[in-house]
Parts: sequence; C-alpha cells; structure tokens
Amino acid sequence: MVALCARSDVVCETQFYFMKGVLQKADLLKKIKRLKREKNAVILAHSYQRPEIHEVADFIGDSLGLCIEASNTNADIIVFCGVNFMAESAAILNPGKKVLIPHRDAGCAMADMIDPEGLKNLKKKHPDAKVVTYVNSSAEIKALSDVCCTSSNAVEVVKAMPGNKIIFVPDKNLAAYVASKVPEKEIIPWDGFCPAHHFVTKEMLDDVRRNSADAKIIAHPESRKDVLEESDYVASTSSMINCAKKDPAKEFFVLTECGMTERLRSELPSKKFTGLCNLCFDMKKNTLESVCVALEKEKEVVEVEKQVSEKAMKAFEKMFSLTR
Repeated sequence: MVALCARSDVVCETQFYFMKGVLQKADLLKKIKRLKREKNAVILAHSYQRPEIHEVADFIGDSLGLCIEASNTNADIIVFCGVNFMAESAAILNPGKKVLIPHRDAGCAMADMIDPEGLKNLKKKHPDAKVVTYVNSSAEIKALSDVCCTSSNAVEVVKAMPGNKIIFVPDKNLAAYVASKVPEKEIIPWDGFCPAHHFVTKEMLDDVRRNSADAKIIAHPESRKDVLEESDYVASTSSMINCAKKDPAKEFFVLTECGMTERLRSELPSKKFTGLCNLCFDMKKNTLESVCVALEKEKEVVEVEKQVSEKAMKAFEKMFSLTR
C-alpha cells in the first residue's frame, strides 16, 4: 500500500513544535513581522516550506519566481526560505541586496549530484552541444552553462536553442520529459535526480488508481517517465495550482513534495488533495526560529563569487531572452 498524506496533522506535513524556553508561535510571528518592517526586508518562501513559514512570507512560489518577485521590490534584505541553490540565484539576480538563508545546511540532493569538473568533462566529450541547466543547480554549474531553464519552460528553452545536440543537467527525469517533447534534438542527460520525485513508481500510481478512482493525478516533470505517462497532468510546482483550479474535479492526488499538498489545501479548501509522504528534509530545515534569528542577526549571508555570478547571470539572461 502507498503511504498517503491525507491529513494535515501527520508528521510529514510538519507541525510547529514548542520547546521549553522557545517563544510561542504568536510571539515569533509578531517579532518577525516587526523585524521585516525595521530592516526593510522581504521573506521568500518556497511552496515546500513549513506551513508556519508561509504565514510570514511576502511571496510564496517556486525558486525562480521568488527571485524575480524580490527584484521587483525595494527591499534591502531578502530572507530566502528554501535551499542553498535558490538563495544563490536570488543573490545573482538581485545584486546590491543582502540575501540571507535561515539554515546554511539546507542543501539539495539533486544539485549535489553534479560537480563542475564532471560537467567540464562532459562538455569536452560533446564540444558541439549546448548546455541547458535546470535552475535546481549550484551557481558554479550555471556559470558553465549556455542557458538556464525551469521545469515549466525547459521544453521551450531547448526548442529555442540553436543546434541539435543538448547536454541537459542535472535531472535525468526532466531531461527525458524534454526529449519526449523535442524529439528532433539529441538530449544528453546527466545522471541526477530529485529523490522526492524519482522514487515515486508506477506501482504506487496503480495503487492510487485502485483506491482513489475519481482523483485526478498531477505529477511533477522531475518524476520518472512511466509515472508521467500515467498521470492526468504534468505540471511544475507553480502550475499545479492552476491545474487544480481549472479542472472541475473535486479530488486530486499530487505527486510532489508534501508541502505543496498542504499549500493546495490552503489555496483551494473546497477540493481534496492527497499526496505521498515524500518529504524533502532539507526544505523543512528552516523554522520560524531560524527565520527570526536570520533577520535579527542578519545571517547567514549568501554570497556568490563575482566571476561565477557574472557567468551565471548570462545563463539566466539567455533564458529570459528565449522565453519572453
């Protein structure tokens, strides 16, 4: 049987726990909001963050969308409640603003599966290929790329790139999805994946169909190919809300990190959302306490080496030029 997340009080939905000597939740919320005003700060929270962090966030969404939102504000400080590569992107796209991450150890398993030396070697093997890099990667990897992409625009970006040979890093599942949509180009994938999505199997979906026959299944393109083929929708994190809004169905099964299931319930309370217990522990490392400390002490500061930042910015700019 599949382990389901149908209730908001299960562990994987991350409740707020009070410990001896720690400020009560209401006090923390009040203090964080005061510090935001005093320091002219904005808080960006990825959809996979703990629900209580969403309560203090100025913007909630996917990593790139949040970075863009921040660039449209006059904030002096950006507190990025996500993982390291997201905070790096915020620093690259918002020069002159101080970017903080509440928990420096909030990493990304997929981003860690590729290293600069490995990508350089792959480029040497395919000197005629263009490098398309998923934004879920480090600044150093972006700096070695021709262009960045998101899960929602990956197909558009690959189609628009010159040449017929593409090195796609670091997610092999997103690469396979792109290859299915752009068969005229040769896609050379890196062997990386997101554990929260990769370990969802077709057998799990078959179990879902047997137990929730009326539920529409929404899968993230970081999932395996056979899972995507069995789903009703393939959508990026930000697009999942639109899928659920537009479809008249009242029940949905969501194949992504369980924080998104909680957000969907909050945004669309008239519909039922169930998901698998595929928790991203790095995303849940940030807490209200760590957000408060980040604002109060203005740490941990995220800085990207100038040379790396400038090269990575070119990859971002190329993506923006191709997807306007």
